[in-house]
Amino acid sequence: MTTESQAKRRLFARRAQPDAVADHRLEFLDQTAFELMRATGRGQLMQCVWVYEHPLDFDAVRRFHRNFAESHGGRHIERSPLPFGRPRWVKPTSAPSEIRFNEQARPRAALLDWADELASLPIDPEHGPTWYLVVQPLTDGATAISMVGSHVIGDGIGAGLAIFEAVTGNVRDAGYDRPGTRPRWQALKADLRQAVHDLPQTRRGFVKGVKLVYGKRRELAVSRKSRAAAEQGGPGDQIVAVPSIVLFVDIDDWDARAKDLGGSSYSLFVGFTAKLAERLGRRRQSDGAVTLVIAINLRESLDDDRALAMAFANATVDPTSVTTDLTEARAVVRTARETAKNEPDPTFELLPLMPWLPKAAVKGVAELLFAYSEDLPVSCSNLGDLPPQLAQVDGTDAEYVFIRALDQNVTLRELERSHGQLVVVSGRINGKVVISVEAYQIGAENSKARLRALAASVLTEFGLTGAIE
Repeated sequence: MTTESQAKRRLFARRAQPDAVADHRLEFLDQTAFELMRATGRGQLMQCVWVYEHPLDFDAVRRFHRNFAESHGGRHIERSPLPFGRPRWVKPTSAPSEIRFNEQARPRAALLDWADELASLPIDPEHGPTWYLVVQPLTDGATAISMVGSHVIGDGIGAGLAIFEAVTGNVRDAGYDRPGTRPRWQALKADLRQAVHDLPQTRRGFVKGVKLVYGKRRELAVSRKSRAAAEQGGPGDQIVAVPSIVLFVDIDDWDARAKDLGGSSYSLFVGFTAKLAERLGRRRQSDGAVTLVIAINLRESLDDDRALAMAFANATVDPTSVTTDLTEARAVVRTARETAKNEPDPTFELLPLMPWLPKAAVKGVAELLFAYSEDLPVSCSNLGDLPPQLAQVDGTDAEYVFIRALDQNVTLRELERSHGQLVVVSGRINGKVVISVEAYQIGAENSKARLRALAASVLTEFGLTGAIE
C-alpha cells in the first residue's frame, strides 16, 4: 500500500475536534477557484450516483441528507466587506435544498442522460444551494440517487469525507460562523489586518506574475490569437453538452492485467487515459506524447478544511506502448507525483494576487494557471480505494456507484480555445474499478455512443472487458 493510500485510510478512520481559533478563511487556491467561476460563468461540479436494485430505505436517505447538510459539504462562502478581503467559510442560516423525489420512472438506458440533466440545476457556493440530492425511479425496478454539488466547496477526497460522515453519522462540527455574524466594523478590521499580513506573499506573487507573463509571452500570444479566432468564428457563446460515460471493470481482472503489464492499478489507469487520449486526437504534435495533468491529494488531516487540498503533477506518457508494457508509464507517473508534492507549481505563487484582481485580470491568471496549450493536456484523477461506506447512502450497499466530474455552462468558444477536453476520474469501490470519462473533440461526432465505442475499444486493447453506462 502506498503512503498516500495509508494517509487516506487514516483520514477516513479518524475524527477531529474543531479548531477554536480558526478564522475559516478560504485558502488562496480555493478563492481562485471561486473567483474563476464568477469571472467565467463556468461551474465545475462533482456528482456521485448510486443505483439500488433492491428496495431503498427512504428514511435512511433522509437521515443521510440531514447529516450531509451538517457536514463540510453543506458550507457556503461569505465574501469580505473589503473589495480585496479574503472570503470565509460559513454555515448557512437557511435549510439546504429538499430531497427531490421524481415520480416519473426513467429507462435504465437513460441513467446517464438523467444524471447529465442535473448539471443544469442552479448551484452556487456563495448563495446556495451548493448541492442537491435527487431520487429517480427506473423502469426496471431499480432506484437511482444522485448527489451533485459545486467543486468549489470540496475536491474528490473532501466530498468522499462528507459522504462518509453523513453515512456513519459521525459529522464534524467545524465551528463555522453564521453569515453576517461579525459586525461590519469588526469584519473590516479583521480582514484589513489579514490583507496586511498577506502583503509579503502578494508582493512575491506580483514579481512571479511579471516573470511568468514574460516567460510565457509566446504561449499567451498563441492563446490570445486562438481566443480572437474563436470569437470571430460564429456562435461561440453557445452552451455545449460535453458527452460523459462511466466504465465498470472487475477489480481482480484489472489488478491481474496491471501486474501482467509490469504496472500497478494506478499506472494502468494512466495508461488507459493516455490511450483514450490518443483515440481522441489529444497527442502533442512535437513528439506524439500525451500530456497528463494528474490531481494529487494533499489532505492528511481532518483539521484541514481546504476545499481543494491538492497539487497537480504533469506527466508525459507515450501512448503507443502502454497496452503491452506499463513499466515506463509507471516510472514517469511516480516521478511526476513526487515532484508535484515536493516542488510546488511556481504558478501557484500567483494565487495571493487573486483578492486584488478585477474580473478581466482573473481571466488572465486562468490563462497562466491553465494554459490553453498546444500540448492538449488531459486531466485525470485517481481516488484509489474508497471506503465501502461511500456505497451505503441508505445503509446498505448500492449495486452500482460512480463519482465523476461535470462542467456547467461550457461554451463552444472555451472548447475551441482548449482544442477540446478530456477529463478522466477513477476510483475503486464495490469490487469494481469505476472510470468516468468526460470528453469533447473539436470537429468530431461528440456523442455518448461514440465515446462508449472508443472506451470499449481501448479496454479491448488492454485485454479487459467491462460494463459501460
